[in-house]
Amino acid sequence: MAGLGISLAQAQETAPADPGLALPVINTAPLPKYDYDRLDYGMTIGIERTPKGRIWACWVGGGDNHDAFFVLNSSDDDGKSWSKPRVVIDPHDPALDDKRRTIVGNLWTDPLGRLWLFFDQSLTHFDGRNGNWYTRCDNPDSENPVWSTPVRIWHGCSLNKPMILSDGTWLLNVSLWDEGKINPKYKEKYRELDSLRMANVFASTDQGKTWVRRGGVRYPQPQFDEHHIIERKDGTLWMTARTANGMWESVSTDKGKTWSEPRKYLEHIGSRHFMRRLQSGRILMVRHGAVTEKTKFRSKLTAYLSEDEGKTWVGGLMLDERRGISYPDGFQAPDGTIYISYDHNRDFDGEILMARFTEKDILDGKFGGRKSKPKILISKPLGLDKLPAPSDVTN
Repeated sequence: MAGLGISLAQAQETAPADPGLALPVINTAPLPKYDYDRLDYGMTIGIERTPKGRIWACWVGGGDNHDAFFVLNSSDDDGKSWSKPRVVIDPHDPALDDKRRTIVGNLWTDPLGRLWLFFDQSLTHFDGRNGNWYTRCDNPDSENPVWSTPVRIWHGCSLNKPMILSDGTWLLNVSLWDEGKINPKYKEKYRELDSLRMANVFASTDQGKTWVRRGGVRYPQPQFDEHHIIERKDGTLWMTARTANGMWESVSTDKGKTWSEPRKYLEHIGSRHFMRRLQSGRILMVRHGAVTEKTKFRSKLTAYLSEDEGKTWVGGLMLDERRGISYPDGFQAPDGTIYISYDHNRDFDGEILMARFTEKDILDGKFGGRKSKPKILISKPLGLDKLPAPSDVTN
């Protein structure tokens, strides 16, 4: 039961009685309604590269609340310039009693070159159930990308990218938020899900056709989980997660079915971090501040490398030192270049930015690579002011 997605027919059948399960609309002609001069907020979601080198970025408009919706744009010149919004997912419906929003998800290119967009849908900021959906684009580098009809995987949401185990299994991180985050109107509605409110792990052995829950971890003082999984060289799975008391960890020795008692891993401000295995075999971590620091603000976004499976960290490349910097996500291109997106002053500047750098830059502590550059503008909501549009800004 927990592992099966909801089909199109099922979603349409249940939608009239349950607006939380209504089939989301993928808007591929969002202009002019969602052009930059109509937007006034920006919270980054994710960034990804497709096989021919196009970069797609996704961010939240509306607010970090029940007004949220998704916006996507793209770049065909390695981030020098960016398109106007190309795709929008905005499930709001004025006919509903409650606002219906989309606020959590990510972009991921699978080994077949297909671009996945994971996104959630909930009534109010959190109705206690939520819904984790995906739409897939099988021609993401074409002039006219086509997005598939959305499929609901399960409840909850997936902020970070899937990862692939050495045996070929795909793992997806799915967080079902804790009871304290449920809107009071829905407090008693989904009690059957209380035992599953944790950092869940879903697996697919058929390249994403079906997803089945394998297990999960309930962290103390959870803060949206936002968990990452790394397969260590000894075959164990290492999960790190966001809590109100820093970054915590748990380990699985059976491919994600059971997990060790969680324990504190590193000090960290309450905010998203980013972890990913690189082509070199090193692990990349992007976080706020020094490795052992708990910054006072969401500032000092810094990249580190681990050569011993997360036991210690070396280097330290400051991506952006300012306050109001948060939510790193990224990828590594075939040539080894690393790309990290993040946001800056969501409510007042709403900028979505990107840093481009190398592993050597991290070890040297400076942007020294031929293509390396910080603070590249991806998008800016011009509803706040009238600055040049991102498509007019070059790096």
